[in-house]
Amino acid sequence: MRPESTPELDAFRRKVRAFVAEHAPGTKSHAGVRAPEPELMPAIRAWTARLYEAGFLGIDWPAEYGGRPDAHPLEPFVVAEEIARARTWQPIGAASLASAALLEFGTEAQRARFLPRIRSCEDVWCQLFSEPEAGSDLAALRTRAVREGEGDDAVFVVDGQKVWTTNGQHADMGYLLARTDHEAPRHRGITAFALDLRTPGVDIRPLREITGTTDFNEVFLDAVRIPATQVIGRVNDGWRVAMSSLGHERSGVGARGVELFAVLDDLVRLASRAPVGGRPALDDSATRQAIGELAARVQVNAALLGLAQSRMLHGTEQPADALLGKIFFSELNHDLVDFGLGLQGTDGLLVEGDEDAVADGWWQDAHLYSRAYTIAGGANEVLRTQVAERGLGMPREPRGPAPKHK
Repeated sequence: MRPESTPELDAFRRKVRAFVAEHAPGTKSHAGVRAPEPELMPAIRAWTARLYEAGFLGIDWPAEYGGRPDAHPLEPFVVAEEIARARTWQPIGAASLASAALLEFGTEAQRARFLPRIRSCEDVWCQLFSEPEAGSDLAALRTRAVREGEGDDAVFVVDGQKVWTTNGQHADMGYLLARTDHEAPRHRGITAFALDLRTPGVDIRPLREITGTTDFNEVFLDAVRIPATQVIGRVNDGWRVAMSSLGHERSGVGARGVELFAVLDDLVRLASRAPVGGRPALDDSATRQAIGELAARVQVNAALLGLAQSRMLHGTEQPADALLGKIFFSELNHDLVDFGLGLQGTDGLLVEGDEDAVADGWWQDAHLYSRAYTIAGGANEVLRTQVAERGLGMPREPRGPAPKHK
């Protein structure tokens, strides 16, 4: 099932498409959720601010903070799809995640302080959740926050390490989870904070990945002092804050169908030129069969997204919807770019900057990055267990004793 469009939604799509064509900051050259080069940041900040000002971002915010609550609930999906169709930059950072937390759990003072700066893109936010030993199992996080003082002068002193922080090197603010009660059950002793990344003791170190780019960072927190007024929600209730805000981050998923249709189109064009046995690959029946199978899976991915949107509109969402969509998309994305790389033979080894590289090495870069999608947001192996347990109500996987470390 896919929601039927309406004349109003079609008119909104045309308006967004024209706006993107006029104001977008150029084509994004790399696949995936990537960090821009520093010189692009001023243009991306300006682009993001224009999207908010035009009413294309923060659509579902309360009106007093610039939202349009009477807008069609699919409008955020339309915006994400049109940006993806233009192959330009989505707004970078974790602003949608942080704003959802602030709107639901923040104080009036926090909303008045942070939300206007999100809309103007004076503040880029990053997500400080994952740790070296707490990725898919986020409740295992060890970063510690200890309260000092009482009243208006109280602070939390934070020590620990975060990793896989996308766009951390460009961010001004961090949406941080830290453990404030080590005696409480794992999910109940965590607190959410708004952290100014210019605070003394914050050390952001970009990670050089196999793609040659630095999309992720590790962040070290050494006696970082955060005012208690920057706790989001209640102390020790950060797990609920985080899970709720993650549940609101849905519109970006809508772009995934558009992205895969674009990659499929590129794959067909590549196969029409790539030689197999002295002829174009598309003349080979096995190649056509393989591309046909991938095309069918792209259509299934679009149907899954449409079903999730339909359930959202009718308030019938199921726990496994987002999990299944992420698993299916990430594995299909890998298979598409893997097949495209294979069509190139030894030329698939050429990287960006090599004059003979197909599409300036895009396929090779996309193939290397495709594994990140299978891990980001939870490793697919872990998510399959969650689908079984939460979505299908199957018995929990037996938990053996913790391994003993020598």
